Amino acid sequence: MARKAAVKTVPKPSAVAAEKPKRVTRKTTPSPETLAPLGLDRLIGLVLDETARNPAFKKLVTAAIAGLQGPDAVAALIDRRLTALERAHGYIDWQKRRSFAADLDATISTIVSELAPLDVDAALNRLIRFLGGAQGVLERVDDSSGQVVGVYERATHAAADLALRLPPAEAAQLAVKLVPLLETDGFGILDALLLTVVEGLPHTSLEPVDAALASATPPEPKASGKPATRSAAFSTQGWDRKMERMRLLRMRQALADRRGDVETFISLEQAISPDHPNTVAVAERLLSANRAAEALDWIGRPQKRGIVVVTREQMLTGSFDPDAPQRERASLEIRILDALGRRDEAQAKRWACFEARLDREMLRDYVAKLPDFEDEEALERAFDHAASHDDPYRALHFLVHWPKLDRAARLVIDKAATWDGNRYEILAPAAEALEEASPKAASLLYRCMIDDMLSKGRSSAYGYGARHLLALDALAQRLEPGDLTPDHAAYRDALRKAHGRKSAFWEKAGQSRV
Repeated sequence: MARKAAVKTVPKPSAVAAEKPKRVTRKTTPSPETLAPLGLDRLIGLVLDETARNPAFKKLVTAAIAGLQGPDAVAALIDRRLTALERAHGYIDWQKRRSFAADLDATISTIVSELAPLDVDAALNRLIRFLGGAQGVLERVDDSSGQVVGVYERATHAAADLALRLPPAEAAQLAVKLVPLLETDGFGILDALLLTVVEGLPHTSLEPVDAALASATPPEPKASGKPATRSAAFSTQGWDRKMERMRLLRMRQALADRRGDVETFISLEQAISPDHPNTVAVAERLLSANRAAEALDWIGRPQKRGIVVVTREQMLTGSFDPDAPQRERASLEIRILDALGRRDEAQAKRWACFEARLDREMLRDYVAKLPDFEDEEALERAFDHAASHDDPYRALHFLVHWPKLDRAARLVIDKAATWDGNRYEILAPAAEALEEASPKAASLLYRCMIDDMLSKGRSSAYGYGARHLLALDALAQRLEPGDLTPDHAAYRDALRKAHGRKSAFWEKAGQSRV
């Protein structure tokens, strides 16, 4: 018996359209327009639900209700929280840090959003009290992420905003009031606030602040005439007093700068470091005061190099420049010589700085100061000097970034056997820059980096090596026969033979070709 074929019923297009409801776009982002239709009772329910789940939100709602009763009620809430913070001694570990930071932030929001509109002075006083307790709080919290410090920075900005609304006389009184609090501010939280307030003051209002700083500055330790013991020299108390003295003297220098008082700045610099004052800082200010001859005397004095501070960003990006202090000093000396009309000496200094460090900016300035038709000859002399420089990596960097790519390519080829592939911070950008100008030079650098990476098994760099190999594949099409030995195909075969077991590299190389 024949089986009946199954018949599939296909609905008509109109029926399909009827079954699928038309999509309606609605705005669901909370806003006055979308919340209003919910009604008061529904919104109250949502707020109460959130206050039960979120302690920080509950504090904000409580403060808003207190604001209906006036500034005293809001201030009382804030004072209770600040007192609790000042009395607390428990350690806040990383697991509780987020909620603790949210609680602190709610306190700041209460001061700024609820109290400040009702009483600016009361709000400012509470912010300063909050900031004054930063030392005790930050010493008992695991703030490796900087989250809690961020709350205090927000409080600093909020206090500065309120302070800048004050009349100058009141702002000066506030600055004076901040000075005694600096002694217990080991994290420098209040320093930024004080300096911000001072920046907004007229010069005529700075004297009381300077007097307060001078009164608070610890005296310089007197020499006893006896050799200091190791314990005395490295005592925590002595070191803290020395740092506090330096900190306040630096703040007084900032005030001297605001007043344009060079003499006070110099005397404070000599008080900070009697044996090794910052000659560049002093000379800079003397030059700005049109006292170029005195500036030249200061910049010519020997300067002991102190501690060099390297930021985390500079470490991560590799942007730290160890020559920056010498460059700054030389640049200032040249400006002083120009101000004195000693142009030949200034030019000689520019050329000497270029010769020593292949400083591009010094060379540009040198060439710009030359008479017409002498610049081309000077540049050729500069390029010749760079090519024979003791540091070929510095020379390559200079020629690539000037740019003078034909001379850079010649340098790469002439020193083909000497490049260290581990200096990829110089070689990689040079190879990329030379791809169009000289495929041979670019290929030499890419090979150098690949060989170094694979021979040392630096697996973290395999992605870069794969891209270099891809670049070599493209450059091979533009090389003349005999440009490189071995040629590209032989070089690839040699890589496979020597490093064929480094599968992670070859997998990435394969991905690069896709």
